Amino acid sequence: MEIAGQIIGGETAAVLIRQKSDEPVELGDLLVAEGDGYTILQVKDLKYRSQIPQGMRELASGFNLEGYRGDVEFLEPELRNYIIAEARPILHVRNGEPMLPKRLPGFFREVRRIRDGDLAFLEKPRNPVFLGNVRSGSKVLETPVYIDALDAITHHILIPATTGRGKSNLVKVMLWSLADMDRVGMLVLDPHDEYYGRNEAGLGKHPSGNVVYYSPDAPVGGNTLSINLRALRPEHFEGIIPFTQAQEQAIAKYHNCYKERWIIKIVEGEKLSDVKSVTLSVLRRVFDVILGVYLDEDTGEIKSRGGVFRDVGGESTIKDIAGHLEDGKIVVVDTSRLMGEAELLVGSVISGEIFRRYQKYKSTGELRRKPVIGIVIEEAPRVLGKEVIERQGNNIYSTIAREGRKFNIGLVAITQLVSLIPRTVLANMNTKIILGNEMAQERAEIIGSASQDLSDDNRAIASLDKGEAIVSSIFTKFAVPVKIPLFEEFIESTDHEDEDEDIEFIG
Repeated sequence: MEIAGQIIGGETAAVLIRQKSDEPVELGDLLVAEGDGYTILQVKDLKYRSQIPQGMRELASGFNLEGYRGDVEFLEPELRNYIIAEARPILHVRNGEPMLPKRLPGFFREVRRIRDGDLAFLEKPRNPVFLGNVRSGSKVLETPVYIDALDAITHHILIPATTGRGKSNLVKVMLWSLADMDRVGMLVLDPHDEYYGRNEAGLGKHPSGNVVYYSPDAPVGGNTLSINLRALRPEHFEGIIPFTQAQEQAIAKYHNCYKERWIIKIVEGEKLSDVKSVTLSVLRRVFDVILGVYLDEDTGEIKSRGGVFRDVGGESTIKDIAGHLEDGKIVVVDTSRLMGEAELLVGSVISGEIFRRYQKYKSTGELRRKPVIGIVIEEAPRVLGKEVIERQGNNIYSTIAREGRKFNIGLVAITQLVSLIPRTVLANMNTKIILGNEMAQERAEIIGSASQDLSDDNRAIASLDKGEAIVSSIFTKFAVPVKIPLFEEFIESTDHEDEDEDIEFIG
């Protein structure tokens, strides 16, 4: 057995392990203590210890620094100076069954590094979404980590991290797995146009052909993102664009009077007797700025600046996208050329259509035959933030966060600032894939809302390198440390796997 250390004391929260001098232990390392099955421990902290009193150590350091090193050889590093690892038992495995540890491993028991065979209980679920491989410290094991798509998405997924820690890479790896399934439809609102891969590796290269792309400037094979103004209803703006009470009342009057042409009439400047001119002017300006639609005074026609929201064309876009999602496809919507509110509005219109359909399916008993729908939303506090909800009221995203599970609809929320999201919403995010975060306040919020006890993982989260994560979920027995592969290397490896599977031996 490859010994990494020996248990010399501690308690349930922190077992003290003396590190073997030539087996350096890292933060996050997974160690195994055998006995009545085996216990998996995770290193949470490291400390220096010495048998030599502090004064003597200071004296010895002075000798070394001042040039007397050759004459002073009374230190014996392997025996008198050493490192103590504080580790927490995270799982006990007996007869192949994992269970939460309720007792300490044997006192003075030797511990070894974890092996792939120790994690045999991590089974591949029926609808696997690949996240990466188990990580022990900075070492990567062969054991893959999956979550079940149907369970995880309907219970919502949160991906918190600071910039540059690999959030987009992780989502692309997850979506690559989901593109193989016909039981999951994913709506991806892409504010940076980075998921489809116009000129680089992206979801557009998935061999299944299950990825549909919408963009204002779609390449060959893509779909033009254009939404007819008649498809917009007042409720699509709720919680997305702040209106005053007078403006809301004016919108309601225009909608009652002109039905699906309500925005067109406002943009045209059609007056209603009980709507003030100043209110109408403000609404025209809002739709001009946010939707990019305005009245060309010379021709009397409604024009569109971005080409997304328009008077003519785009009548079937929302229904087409909803249809693709119901067919279990991944729909990537390039919103990189839209203002923030317009991007959220596009998502609101599509999400509202899906939510309405799935409410109907539930009432008619058809819901169980429909695929699960997930919605990927970047910078989630824009629609799920405390201030946004308090100031503008609930929107379709916060409604899905609260009630989506009943209708098989879930969110994949990505954010740098977890602290802006209410605890009630965070509590509904039952799978959290935590990447590196240097901000103490954000780490506290993440730890406080995690599915497992991560109270002593504060330092571990801060030290997560790019592509390293901790998966905390109600669907995993413990908070699993993972290493996420680089997307480009990942899809190349899956190509090779497919080639291997295609080999036929005849003879």
